[in-house]
Amino acid sequence: MNPTNRHLSQFFKSRNAGLLDEDLYRSFAIFVPLIYKNNEPHLLFQVRGENIKQPGEICFPGGKVDPGDKNPEAAAVRELVEEIGVKEDDVVTYGPLDYMITPYRFKLFAFIGEIRSDAKLKINHEEVKEVFTVPVRALKEMDVKTYNIYLEVQPEETFPYHLIPGGENYDWRTGVVHEHFYEYEGRVIWGLTARILKHVLNLLP
Repeated sequence: MNPTNRHLSQFFKSRNAGLLDEDLYRSFAIFVPLIYKNNEPHLLFQVRGENIKQPGEICFPGGKVDPGDKNPEAAAVRELVEEIGVKEDDVVTYGPLDYMITPYRFKLFAFIGEIRSDAKLKINHEEVKEVFTVPVRALKEMDVKTYNIYLEVQPEETFPYHLIPGGENYDWRTGVVHEHFYEYEGRVIWGLTARILKHVLNLLP
C-alpha cells in the first residue's frame, strides 16, 4: 500500500537507526596488539597500574573515547601510544573486531593490529605496571575454564510494584555472563579481556 503520510514515511526511510538511549552510554576503545617474535605471532597484554581502577588486572591497551578523537579506531591507537609508549609509526591497524555493549552501559569498540617487532616501548607507569606477550599458539592450545555469573534484577525500595502486573511477584528476565579464564605462567586473564581474547583467537588462523 502507499503511505498515508508520505513525509513521515520518507523521514523513517532516510533515518539511520542508532542505539536507543545512546547518550547514556560511554564509549571505550581497545587495541589488541600482535607482535611477531622469531616470525611467530604473540599477543601483547598489560597489567594495570596500582593507581587506576582494577589495579593488577590484565588487559589490552585502551580507554575512553575522547571528544577530540576522530573515531574509536583513532582512540584505540592513541591509548596504545599513551600507555605503552610505542611510536604511532610503529603501529598498523588491521581492522575492527566485533563491538560489545555491556550491562554497565559501555560501548566497547575493539581493533586488532600489529606493533613492529623492534619497536621501543616506554611504558607509562602511571597507568601500566608492566607488559608481557603470549604466543598465539599457546593461547589456542590452552585449557580454558568457563564459569557463569548470573545477573538478577533488584528494584529500588520505592519501586511502584502496584503499577505492574504481578506486583512483587513479577517474573523479571534475568541474564548470564560467561566468564572465561586463561592461565599462563602464573598470570590470569579473565573478564572483558578474556571475552575479547576468545573472539580474537576464533578469528586468527
